[in-house]
Amino acid sequence: MFKLKENQTNTKTELLAGITTFFTMVYIVVVNPVILADAGVPFEQVFTATIISAVVGTLWMALFANYPIAIAPGMGLNAYFAYSVVGGGQNINYETAFAAVFIAGIIFVILSLTPFREKLIDAIPDNLKHGITAGIGLFIAFIGLRLTHIITAHPTNLVGLGDLQSPSALLAIVGLAITLILMVLRINGALFFGMIITGFIAFFTNQLSFDQGFVSLPSLPEGLIAGNPLTAISDVIEHSLYAVVFSFILVTIFDTTGTMIGVANQAGLMKNGRLPRARQALLSDSVATSIGAMFGTSPTTAYIESTSGVAAGGRTGLTSLTVAVLFILSAFFGPLVSAVSGISAITAPALIIVGSMMMGSIAKIKWNELDEAFPAFLVILSMPLTSSIATGIALGFISYPLLKIAKGKWREVHPLLYVFAVLFFYQLAFLPH
Repeated sequence: MFKLKENQTNTKTELLAGITTFFTMVYIVVVNPVILADAGVPFEQVFTATIISAVVGTLWMALFANYPIAIAPGMGLNAYFAYSVVGGGQNINYETAFAAVFIAGIIFVILSLTPFREKLIDAIPDNLKHGITAGIGLFIAFIGLRLTHIITAHPTNLVGLGDLQSPSALLAIVGLAITLILMVLRINGALFFGMIITGFIAFFTNQLSFDQGFVSLPSLPEGLIAGNPLTAISDVIEHSLYAVVFSFILVTIFDTTGTMIGVANQAGLMKNGRLPRARQALLSDSVATSIGAMFGTSPTTAYIESTSGVAAGGRTGLTSLTVAVLFILSAFFGPLVSAVSGISAITAPALIIVGSMMMGSIAKIKWNELDEAFPAFLVILSMPLTSSIATGIALGFISYPLLKIAKGKWREVHPLLYVFAVLFFYQLAFLPH
């Protein structure tokens, strides 16, 4: 079913890759409820809704697209939901905000059923695709360094070196060293085994504890929050949430598209610059966004942490099926998942190493042609600095057509790029992001 031999992989490798991806991204089932709780949504509601949306999207990706890419509510989009939409001083409650997410999800599904999103992937120039992959690599490595306080905020330089003697930084450095040694020795599942060893060290140094126990039953105290399209449309019209819906659509389209290109590039799944079965893959996050909004979570996206599973050898939907099954199990192990994902030093080494692997795409950029190189450079630079994949892509999409026009090569630019250059300029200049 998953064409393992054709993709030069096997069941054991795929299962290990799925476990690795799951442990690098499972923090979302704790972090997402914490962020959305600031918008007034009950923690238990978001915890369960996060798992439901992740399972729906990732299962779709596994069974229909056969890609090792996991789907879950996106970081950044949840903060935008909680602090800009609900907490933005416009007297919008979370039920109304979920109506906007629900409508964005439905529009998404319609767009994904048309050739539009596939054409968009084909329209992105190769140099920008390589830039997106490298930019995501820098971004996730930066996340790993920041979460473990190896890199911290600095009053004048914005960022600086943290206290390397702190327990979190020390554990991350030891975990990174162990994982790198396993990788250099070409041990199968090195990223996963690195996390296991780091977890044991964390437990025996009293950084990891299981005070809340291991098991609890999932619950949905609010039931269905959004589910009626007509009510959702009237809420959007009544509160004039058009800009909110547009922002959700634009950011999620490019977050997911960019991530899929990055992961597929790293896994060697792109064929002549195209993503096979793109429509099925892109439907996964649009369906998950709609269903997630019904139960009470912000829009979903393809997870950049999927690259850790790809680095561990994942090449097919069996990897993402493993992730989906583990998410289902995690619904009953809330306290255990919360304890492990709360120690970022356990998963950070995998993010840093995968980031270094993704940087290999830089070699494929035509650096001797400024009109091709500078937009890619802008994408690579801005993703980690703005902590946003979509913003990096936006700057690349705006600068690429401008430089081509200046060089008299405007005919080489796909018409869709001009459309999105204008849309991105409007979003960056006039909408919250």
